[in-house]
Amino acid sequence: MAAEAADAPPGGVEPALSCFSFNQDCTSLAIGTKAGYKLFSLSSVEQLDQVHGSNEIPDVYIVERLFSSSLVVVVSHTKPRQMNVYHFKKGTEICNYSYSSNILSIRLNRQRLLVCLEESIYIHNIKDMKLLKTILDIPANPTGLCALSINHSNSYLAYPGSLVRGEIVLYDGNALKTVCTIAAHEGLLAAITFNSAGSKLASASEKGTVIRVFSVPDGQKLYEFRRGMKRYVTISSLVFSMDSQFLCASSNTETVHIFKLGHVTDSHPEEPATWSGYMGKVFMVAANYLPAQVSDMMSQDRAFATGRLNFSGQRNICTLSTIQKLPRLLVASSDGHLYIYNLDPQDGGECVLIKTHSLLGSATAEELKENDLRPSLPQSYAATVARPSLSSASTVPGYSEDGGALRGEVIPEHEFATGPVCLEDENEFPPIILCRGSQKGRSKQS
Repeated sequence: MAAEAADAPPGGVEPALSCFSFNQDCTSLAIGTKAGYKLFSLSSVEQLDQVHGSNEIPDVYIVERLFSSSLVVVVSHTKPRQMNVYHFKKGTEICNYSYSSNILSIRLNRQRLLVCLEESIYIHNIKDMKLLKTILDIPANPTGLCALSINHSNSYLAYPGSLVRGEIVLYDGNALKTVCTIAAHEGLLAAITFNSAGSKLASASEKGTVIRVFSVPDGQKLYEFRRGMKRYVTISSLVFSMDSQFLCASSNTETVHIFKLGHVTDSHPEEPATWSGYMGKVFMVAANYLPAQVSDMMSQDRAFATGRLNFSGQRNICTLSTIQKLPRLLVASSDGHLYIYNLDPQDGGECVLIKTHSLLGSATAEELKENDLRPSLPQSYAATVARPSLSSASTVPGYSEDGGALRGEVIPEHEFATGPVCLEDENEFPPIILCRGSQKGRSKQS
């Protein structure tokens, strides 16, 4: 759920944001710019609250927040080999670490912090930042593609396992050993993500036409969705909803696709005695006699819902979140905007854009006019819901599957086992070191 903004397009206009990411439970948005970084709370549709902002580190290209805590990890283009960990409420640096090459991505949960370089992955224990493992000699991974389960009870890690095909290596971040290799796609991987429980893994290839979901840890294919057939696209982000009922994918096109995950069964129930039911059976039988490629296309599910963007070609990320008791589709784009849509969880269809926020300051006159003229009577499910008020609090379910904190809670110290530290930050989580370090020559090699 993170993105580093692409280079300037042919027109020469640089993206307003250098990076942007949603936190692990989709309750916060972090953005990086030439000037620094900002953190926003996603508790309201109508109002976007800035939680924190810093201009101390310029040219930020990675910023990751740990749930709704005060811990934030930042990497700057001025020192691309150095990771800085901050306690932003206290305005203090917890620690920093340097690596042998540029940092491409960072993933974290309450148990592990991963630093991904092009040909290696460092696994730290987040409670004391001790280096536990270095996975060396991985296939060249120039985009830093990797995923970490936010469920710290398993802390599964996934990363590309081949330079010629879409293989996924599933690694146990707690036991520190490889679990299996999944042959996910014929083409190279473009996106991978875990669901909140760490029991499912979704992937997309560079073609961007087919999205597959696998069970964890055995790697069996559960679902196969077709995003499109006419053109190849670049998948920007891939994310499950917190309840694992939906899977959302955004790309360099103007359409965001949302797929619905049903129950996996071994047998098909009897179809009703209707013409459509009869034709469905005919197609199922006919698929057995068609070439495998055609048969696969007929069996792939299409999008349950879609969101239409007013742009294409821009770097963007999407997520599905519950805000003010309703399911929403959120899309952040490199031009510095956050778009919020209503999602109908029963009937799907086209999501209705209800709010556009500027992430860089005051909204323009055109944006204000667009929000004022937004239709107040969206279709279907959303039409039955009263327009959210500014004072209404957001009710996002607690994190039952991994024991996560509710929005605004500070992660208690007892969630982290205590361990050897240099200087303990005694007042708040996590009791991690207030020291400096370098990973050069100190790693445990795989």
